[in-house]
Amino acid sequence: MRHLIFFLISFLSIYAQAQDAKTIRTIYDLALTQSEAYENLRVLCKEIGHRLSGSEGADSAVVWGQRILGKLELDTIYLQEITVPHWERGRKEKAYFYNEKGKNMLDVCALGGSISTGMNQFIKGDVLEVKSLDEVNNLPDSLVKGKIIFYNRPMDPKKISTFSAYGSCVDQRYSGAIEAAKKGAIAVVVRSMNVRQDDFPHTGSMAYKEEVDSIPAFAISTNGANYLSENVTKYDNLELNLKSFCKSYPDKISHNVIGEIKGSEFPDEYITVGGHLDSWDMGEGAHDDGAGVVQSIEVLHLLNLMNIKPKHSIRVVLFMNEENGNRGGKHYAERAAAKNEKHLMALESDRGGFSPRGFSVNGTEKQLNGIKKWVDLFEPYGIHEFKMGFAGVDINPLEDGKICLIGLSPDSQRYFDHHHSDNDVFEEVNKRELVLGAASMTSLIYLIDKYWTIDN
Repeated sequence: MRHLIFFLISFLSIYAQAQDAKTIRTIYDLALTQSEAYENLRVLCKEIGHRLSGSEGADSAVVWGQRILGKLELDTIYLQEITVPHWERGRKEKAYFYNEKGKNMLDVCALGGSISTGMNQFIKGDVLEVKSLDEVNNLPDSLVKGKIIFYNRPMDPKKISTFSAYGSCVDQRYSGAIEAAKKGAIAVVVRSMNVRQDDFPHTGSMAYKEEVDSIPAFAISTNGANYLSENVTKYDNLELNLKSFCKSYPDKISHNVIGEIKGSEFPDEYITVGGHLDSWDMGEGAHDDGAGVVQSIEVLHLLNLMNIKPKHSIRVVLFMNEENGNRGGKHYAERAAAKNEKHLMALESDRGGFSPRGFSVNGTEKQLNGIKKWVDLFEPYGIHEFKMGFAGVDINPLEDGKICLIGLSPDSQRYFDHHHSDNDVFEEVNKRELVLGAASMTSLIYLIDKYWTIDN
């Protein structure tokens, strides 16, 4: 009898896995032949463009999100009101210095949230090159005062994960102005967070402190950084001229855009999937994070094409204000907690529309091992990385020690070629790579919905 029971269990397990493999194959087939993600991304990028929080583009993106979700005939579509920061770059920034060759122009842009150099004014100062915040902190005030601090620590090319390389040097962009201002610097220039050599400056968030003077902050392209470094080494007291036109305005009202399919068995238990609707004001926000937005929407589209009726409620969230405040993600988590909502899992795509390689899991070992059981189902599609790691900025505020947070992990090698720069445009996204990511996300959600419980 015991042998018979074992046989039946084994048979049922094998049969279930075969059925799951067949379903996942169909998900990928539909994604590769009937996906709407690429066309949705084209419209978002080409008809709306960049969409920094507080901008007209962000407002238009909210309307677009409602319209696209409306086409899916979901059970519920609604807006979640939030207040967001409003910062504008203004006219194109300028930077130059003189040497024996004459005037040398540099490719720069203001960092997000920076103050300007003053109305139609240049800031002029000798350049002091450093490699880290610690180096600035260890310099005497007399050496820093009145200088333009040039942070020139590159992303480490030896790190296989470019996100790891980014994390090891982004502190100079975020906190560089604070530390330099403490010593009396008049401005900072930061090497762009980019692995390759090119002429694109990359913006991104930076910070000020109330008790520390605010000074203008710029990013410089990697080619520009190398050229500036060569001249700083060659010439004593090299004077740099900088001009920017940016300005901060009062906060504005904006929205998260949310759509739901109600669960057939557990309608009060949620699986959330999303990306952030906002982008920086350079390029079109194609990889960051238009790709994640349209992939998240595509999850619901593919489930509809499959006529899959989920047991749990599936909720897509198009978050606003990830780039310069994360107010959308924080507000979503606050509202979920206030309503005592039960989240089974949250999945985020915010690492570009490149070929999917796996998933990073912020959860328990039990949850990670539960996902690893499906490795054979994902292996035919090049999905092989299932490991603990950061899941995503927008869903991170949901963390409570119980919910499983998961991030889609695409190939990372090209992401920072485009991140926060003018070349983050629709043309740089490959259709097949984009929809393969959507299929991977849909497959994982299908499995979690089918097999997991709130106690996983």
